[in-house]
Amino acid sequence: MTEQKAPVPASGPVPSAAGPIPSKPPRSQWADVWDQFRHHKGAMFGAFVFIFIVAGVYLGPLVWRVDPQFLPQGRDFLNLRDTRPIWVALYDSGAKVNWAYPLGTDNLGRDTLARLMFGGRVSIAVGLVAMLLSLLLGTLVGVLAGFSRKLDGPLMRLTDLFLALPLLPLILVASLLFRESLSANFGPEGGIFILVVLLIGITSWMHTARIVRGDVLALKEREFVLAARSIGTSNSKIILRHMLPNILSPIMVSATLGIATAIITESALSFLGFGFPPDFPTWGRLLNDGVDRLVSYPERPILPGILISLTVLSVNYLGDGLRDALDPRIRGR
Repeated sequence: MTEQKAPVPASGPVPSAAGPIPSKPPRSQWADVWDQFRHHKGAMFGAFVFIFIVAGVYLGPLVWRVDPQFLPQGRDFLNLRDTRPIWVALYDSGAKVNWAYPLGTDNLGRDTLARLMFGGRVSIAVGLVAMLLSLLLGTLVGVLAGFSRKLDGPLMRLTDLFLALPLLPLILVASLLFRESLSANFGPEGGIFILVVLLIGITSWMHTARIVRGDVLALKEREFVLAARSIGTSNSKIILRHMLPNILSPIMVSATLGIATAIITESALSFLGFGFPPDFPTWGRLLNDGVDRLVSYPERPILPGILISLTVLSVNYLGDGLRDALDPRIRGR
């Protein structure tokens, strides 16, 4: 009998007894999120503009060391007041330009560039803190209303009540009622900051609550939630481990929109004279100060207006990119 030869194995990796060896580690979820986010052109544009503005207003004063509250005296006051930006000299040779102040000065001789950077710090800080407050309230109300049938009715009626209130007149009245007491306890700037943040945060959580409630109502009947409940998982763990991670996408979108809404609301309050004190610059206050001299010095209201618009636009684009990246249903589309 002829001896049979063992078959020669095909070329390729030799399987081990424990199973096939993976060629590379699996991609993490956050890697997929970043890959989707960086391919969103609008989101990358918004991230670049927003980071540039934040870096400019917070790190710019480390380079441009000019006091935004400095008032020149005597002859310096006459020489420095109402100077124009340096680009005005390109088309108007008779314009009063001081090359030491690239964006010019106001009617009191204060540097416009320093005031824009200082005002941006205040406006962005108000937007971020008010957004966190409204996001916390909206998420809490939405989760409780969607998860608990007993709390759903009262909490949603409370949400409808807040939605029916005229928010801007309510904010103006509350600002007049509480600004003196808060200013006496926390100082003029600190008291107004707390007041503006509380007013904006308390009056802007309703849309987040409605969105979160709808997602929680849909999620609590899903198979993985029912399975977690069947093995005795507590309600708090179900909310923290199963509910919140799956509603992260609408929460992040609401957060970005909340920043934009808070900045616009603070600017509107300062523009109407109900925000920070007149000598405390914010973008809204600078916009208000420049309206009276719009014809003679159009750059004064235009510059803070452009910064407000760019910040709000970039934050909205960031929200669109985060929504597409965090939502697994549309990721990769």
